[in-house]
Amino acid sequence: MYPQTNAARSVRDLSGVWDFRFNANDPWQTIAVPASYNDQSPDPEFRRHYGMAYYRTRFTVPEGARRVLRFDAVTHNAAVRLNGEEIATHRGGFLPFEADITALAQPGETVTLEVEVDNRIGHSTLPVGNEGGTAFFGSDNAGIPAVEAGKARQQMQGVNLPNFDFFNYAGITRPVHLYTTPAAYIADIALAPAMDGTLDYKINTIGDGLASIEILNDEGKVVADGKGESGTLHVEDPHLWQPRPGTPYLYTALVKFGQDEYRQQFGFRSVEVRGHQFLINGEPFYFKGPCKHEDSAFRGRGYDACVTVTDLKLYQWLNANCLRMSHYPYAEEVYDLCDRLGIVVIDETPAVGIGAGAACDPYKTFPLKAYHSAVLRAMIDRDKNHPCVVLWSLGNEPDTEHFPQSAYDYWRPLYEQAHTQDPQDRPVTMVCCQNDYTRDITTRTMDVVCINRYYGWYNLSGDLENAAYAFQQELDFWAGIDKPLVLSEYGADTVAGLHGTAPEMFTEEFQVEYYKTINACLDSRPFVVGEWPWNFADFSTQQGPMRVGSCNRKGLFTRERTPKLAAHYFKDRWAKKQPNDR
Repeated sequence: MYPQTNAARSVRDLSGVWDFRFNANDPWQTIAVPASYNDQSPDPEFRRHYGMAYYRTRFTVPEGARRVLRFDAVTHNAAVRLNGEEIATHRGGFLPFEADITALAQPGETVTLEVEVDNRIGHSTLPVGNEGGTAFFGSDNAGIPAVEAGKARQQMQGVNLPNFDFFNYAGITRPVHLYTTPAAYIADIALAPAMDGTLDYKINTIGDGLASIEILNDEGKVVADGKGESGTLHVEDPHLWQPRPGTPYLYTALVKFGQDEYRQQFGFRSVEVRGHQFLINGEPFYFKGPCKHEDSAFRGRGYDACVTVTDLKLYQWLNANCLRMSHYPYAEEVYDLCDRLGIVVIDETPAVGIGAGAACDPYKTFPLKAYHSAVLRAMIDRDKNHPCVVLWSLGNEPDTEHFPQSAYDYWRPLYEQAHTQDPQDRPVTMVCCQNDYTRDITTRTMDVVCINRYYGWYNLSGDLENAAYAFQQELDFWAGIDKPLVLSEYGADTVAGLHGTAPEMFTEEFQVEYYKTINACLDSRPFVVGEWPWNFADFSTQQGPMRVGSCNRKGLFTRERTPKLAAHYFKDRWAKKQPNDR
């Protein structure tokens, strides 16, 4: 549960300027937390570093019966020490972890906190790293002796080799909190609200005491209450949480246990897949909103409240109603704001690029299955109560074509786990890369078919007429599956300010014509329930021959959030687009 201050709990934010170094013998220098470390210095080592990095700060321990350190995210792996003693380790860079320090430090004591951060990626990490010597979207030139020698040296030196098209930002990227609770405390709350006002609840507690729950409306009035650690309540004539442009009405569950208390916001609403429709509160819903990255200047992937508020206000300006958390769970504060704004969320694990380009069966050779399951479990545990979350995504662009049965055997248990674990039993998907969809037996088994397609850009580049023909041919195939389909990525790199009398690649005019062409295909198909352009804004990547300025330029906005012509195009389109428009 996210730390909160109330009558029973206190929270101290440890954000600020910490000490930092890459090697144990180096002098300490300054670093901002939370933020990725990569862009905080002109020293090239910050950008290209591969391996361990070290953080340090000091703080004075507050009063409180139970005292807990919480890291919202450390990318990718972390080891935490307090006064030289290891108190926690964590694998994975996008979900929180905690360490109880009650017995290790007394109130009033000033202690030293050190964090080791490991940014290395490979076949055992999520997202996946490329261990073969060539970065994603790099130029391979396999078989050329001099190039092969250079690749071998690259491996010996150790470099970041992402198998994904976004920069491998690292560090303490989200807030660090020190919070207190009573000795007997509330450990978790799970809520399953229904559209009719029924609320199933479960409270997990540690220690002795009696649990109780009150449901408050947005005016603070109690509208239902109960006792015990599980049960069912009913709210008469509930106000529903509605996605934009409706009203995202939020209730609060006030949970008490002994001396402890916690307030959990939630919304009454329903989510359902029926035939080829996606329904929210029983009404057809059409997803319209660009994919996004946690990416901004200086901060890298670091959380920043101002950036978050600004970006989501731009979503409102676009008339967008959804946000895909591509390609990892975002900071919890983003979900809280989406709850308040009525922006629906597609929540995605960081399982990016499993097996892409692998010569052998990745599902039998990559040691990922148990870890992937654990990450999915942690993501659902963290985000299960958010009404904005309407769809779980198991991962992005795995190889489901070359090893189709192995892929199905890998992804199917994760699909079943999500349904079993989620108290609200939301729909589940997995986002498919451009492939031979006739061989892919996994994507078609998801509740919602999500496909990333770049006809007219990476395929049939610049030829929009034939791109539309090819895409329509594929849509003919998906029409026979009879499931809701979302075009989960599509886009064209565009250099802001580059114009032409003819809409040719990289111009702003081409980006608009590209989207008009592909959207016309979507509008002709009744089973299409959404469009997620790639991307909201230009974002940082590894350097490469396709990434001028180490930047993916498919954004509707520049990295500085200046709109391109395509942003105005979608603003107008989404103002008019309704679920049943065909």
